[in-house]
Amino acid sequence: MSVTDVSQLLKMPKSSASRLLKTMLQEGLLSRSENPPRYKVGNLLFEISRLYKLNSSLIDAVDEAVREISRETGHTGYVSILDGADVLVIRMYQGSHALRVFTPLGQRAPAFATAIGRSLLARFSDNVVRSLHAEGVAPPSPRAPQNVDELVVALDQPRRFGWAEAVDEAIPGVGSISVSVSDPELGETVGFCISYPASHLSDEERNRMITLLTTAAQRIAHRFGDQFLAQRAQRALGGGGAAA
Repeated sequence: MSVTDVSQLLKMPKSSASRLLKTMLQEGLLSRSENPPRYKVGNLLFEISRLYKLNSSLIDAVDEAVREISRETGHTGYVSILDGADVLVIRMYQGSHALRVFTPLGQRAPAFATAIGRSLLARFSDNVVRSLHAEGVAPPSPRAPQNVDELVVALDQPRRFGWAEAVDEAIPGVGSISVSVSDPELGETVGFCISYPASHLSDEERNRMITLLTTAAQRIAHRFGDQFLAQRAQRALGGGGAAA
């Protein structure tokens, strides 16, 4: 569009339209073709809209899955992201079976001592995991990994099976089962889990939660082209193998 086009459409003086378009051009919102002089939508707007669509789609997909699993099982669901060596809670869905202790939104916890943290850390190489914990770990309980070597061993579970579990580690009396999904195009990874009173869970209910979580994660992973879970499923069908 030309300055005249914008002036007429917005019913503003040409001088004002020209200043507006030049400012938007400088900020990357518009680009310009010189022959004849015209303004068009810039790459920045396309990139912003693409990132927003993809980012919100991943979070929306995870939110929907956790909300449904929490409703079906009656247990509390969490959605978290990794921030350095910590996990940060960004969503929580309170189940009908109230936890004695729950983690509020915005709460940080050491990733190594949580199921959701280990499901996220498992996507990194051992070297990256060790570098994130270069100063060692401070175990919150005897059930948590007591050092970085034990953490690396604990990551074998999510690397082999696609899900992680923690019981009586970061929070006494609470167990969690977690999975993670990623959008490879954006490099964004999100973990989600179901937490429950550790002393009131049968083997049948535990297996059911594992199935619900892994099925939801596989569905989301397929949608976003995340190969982490697919590779684990292939190994399981093939009788296992070395951890990634």
